[in-house]
Amino acid sequence: MVINGRFSLQNYRGYVYIRAVFVKFDVDMDYSISQEALSFLEQYLNTPSPVGREVEGQKVWLNRTKSYADEILTDPYGSVACVLNPGTGYRVVLEAHCDEISWYVNYISSKGLIYVIRNGGSDHQIAPSKRVEIHTKNHKIVRGVFGWPAIHTRLKPGKAEVAPKLENITIDVGCRSKKEVDALGVQVGDVITYEDKFMVLNGHNYVCRALDNRAGGFAISEVARLIKETGLKLPYTLYVVNAVQEEVGLRGAEMMADRIKPHAALVTDVCHDTQTPMISKEIEGDVSMGDGPVVFHAPSIHNKFREMIESVATRSKIPFQRGACSRYTGTDTDAFAYSNGGVPSALVSLPLRYMHTTNEMICRDDLENLVKVLYSSLAELSGSSKDFDYFT
Repeated sequence: MVINGRFSLQNYRGYVYIRAVFVKFDVDMDYSISQEALSFLEQYLNTPSPVGREVEGQKVWLNRTKSYADEILTDPYGSVACVLNPGTGYRVVLEAHCDEISWYVNYISSKGLIYVIRNGGSDHQIAPSKRVEIHTKNHKIVRGVFGWPAIHTRLKPGKAEVAPKLENITIDVGCRSKKEVDALGVQVGDVITYEDKFMVLNGHNYVCRALDNRAGGFAISEVARLIKETGLKLPYTLYVVNAVQEEVGLRGAEMMADRIKPHAALVTDVCHDTQTPMISKEIEGDVSMGDGPVVFHAPSIHNKFREMIESVATRSKIPFQRGACSRYTGTDTDAFAYSNGGVPSALVSLPLRYMHTTNEMICRDDLENLVKVLYSSLAELSGSSKDFDYFT
């Protein structure tokens, strides 16, 4: 069937194995990103959502995704969940995080230059010559630039070239004194984001800051839409969660795990494409943008959940790759997995180039296949704790 011209299912049939606990679906999905969805992605990426101050980005996400929800859940720090099929007693989370790395104003010199500290894993080496937006009181934006001395003045005979460091990168807002900076409304503690906007490269690659992990937020919003528009009947309550503060220790996921107390969690984030220079495949694995989303192995990953996802993707002919993490994934998966006495959790990630820069890059095909594998995996769950019992 065709739903609004954007999604079609052929050969859609459900059946239940008598000897198994999973509800099996063979789903041939002809899904592609619509113009409406792409416009949402662009608006969502272009809206600043710095760690700890994610509300404006969350409003964009919620304004769209709530159309596909039966209920809305929010928490005091800004994480949001769109709830589908509430009240079943069995709770499944589909989760991404919304926060982007940024900077804080830390010190304003007498000459009007602004020194910064990190808000999340911001990279001091990419800062020089970048344009920024300082978010001041009452949502006023003050524009500035990370200044950097000319190469003529940095290269000294017989001396090593000075490299960018946290203590020598400064923001110039066009002022000559601290008093002038104060007059603009800039204060210590104001958050600073880069101004770089969304663009498409070569027709099928998306580039922007904060694709880590608003690409995941886009994917889970699309999954919510598809569940509603295809009429997929879930035998459980689904919480589509967009969490805050992942970049500073998985904090939003921790709070939502405690609030929802899920029985299972399916998390999506980004991982490193390893095909560009200066990345070791021996250390980071062999992952290629364009070859499909990555299903991860790690101690926090529940093996039966992971195997089910791989089986669904294989049966549905959805391309995917495999990755491994030592000790922990470093994603919100860990927060859910180790909460509430243990929550079976799985991680499907999107290959991404140039992580934590202003030019993060993903492939449209990977994003579409991520939506497919998340949707198909949720369709597979029976809503029973036996799905993840190692001993039966």
